[in-house]
Amino acid sequence: MWTTMVSHFRGPVFLSPYTRNLSSSSSIPSSRASSIPSHLPIPVASGARAPLPTSGTKLSPSTTPSDVPTGNYRRLSATVSPTLICHSSRRKAAADTAPEEDESDDLRRTVIQALLWGSEAVYILWLLLLPYAPGDPVWAISSETVNSLIGLSLNFFFILPLMNSVGISLIDAPVLHPMSEGLFNFVIGWTFMFAPLLFTDCRRNRYKGSLDVLWGLQMFLTNVFLIPYMAIRLNGIDNEDDSTPRKPSQLGLVMTRGGPIVGLIGGGICLISTLWAIFARGDSGFGDLTERADFLVRYLGSERLAYAFIWDILLYTIFQPWLIGDNLQNVQRGKVAAVSFLRFVPVVGLAAYLLCLNPDEKL
Repeated sequence: MWTTMVSHFRGPVFLSPYTRNLSSSSSIPSSRASSIPSHLPIPVASGARAPLPTSGTKLSPSTTPSDVPTGNYRRLSATVSPTLICHSSRRKAAADTAPEEDESDDLRRTVIQALLWGSEAVYILWLLLLPYAPGDPVWAISSETVNSLIGLSLNFFFILPLMNSVGISLIDAPVLHPMSEGLFNFVIGWTFMFAPLLFTDCRRNRYKGSLDVLWGLQMFLTNVFLIPYMAIRLNGIDNEDDSTPRKPSQLGLVMTRGGPIVGLIGGGICLISTLWAIFARGDSGFGDLTERADFLVRYLGSERLAYAFIWDILLYTIFQPWLIGDNLQNVQRGKVAAVSFLRFVPVVGLAAYLLCLNPDEKL
């Protein structure tokens, strides 16, 4: 087709037949002028030997080679439209926007990393070092706080209290306020469930340290170590090591293969912690729900450990859906939608992720 002749050009293209007798041009030597036809034929297609239109044929942009009558080759008549215009416009290549998108992604990542590192600085200064937050800073911790922390650690996951309740008294469990015990074990149970999530994180290779050590320290100091991990995992890919999964440690294998069990244990501890804070030790003079709520308010306003736990809960509420959303490919195919929805629910979303891990997925 005549339009085929210009389809490979971008922008307006003009095809004008030579209607002027070139032999009369002063710029062409007379010796060569006789060999140049007075009118140049327009080719129909590359490599085609189709006959040219006769002098009585009028052509339009829709004329095809089959419409031209056969016969001796003749030259174009002056009746041919002097100019054929292609109104195609220049198309922008998709790659033209790629650099802008890359720059936007880099800027977004830089801003998020700056916010995370800033949060880490605030966390350490405000919760650990400065004396302005409720309770004592690390460098001036009181003996009462130390004794409370030891008692809470002994009642880890309510193992000792439950053993004592069934008559097993190898060690007597410290009797502490159930609200403080419930808050402590709730945060620790939630932290416990983060282990399989970290070991299945698709960006874990960007963290060059030991995930075993990271999670172990997180169990004791929570977000002091999790915040830096969240910032480091956003680093750009600078080598091929990032695309090759790191060989998991023995702890990583246990946690990932036993992800559903970890989810049941951690989720169960969080549920027990909530019930324990409300109903446990009812015969020990800790009062009803109203009195326990009043104690919780005073506890958060006087103990640095309890105050830090509130920060941990808020940060976990942000980090849980973030990490799960980046790793939905690890979830069983038919349960992705449910996990994607539940990931915004504290504790429940992480338990759902662990219960729905795909055992056949190469993590």
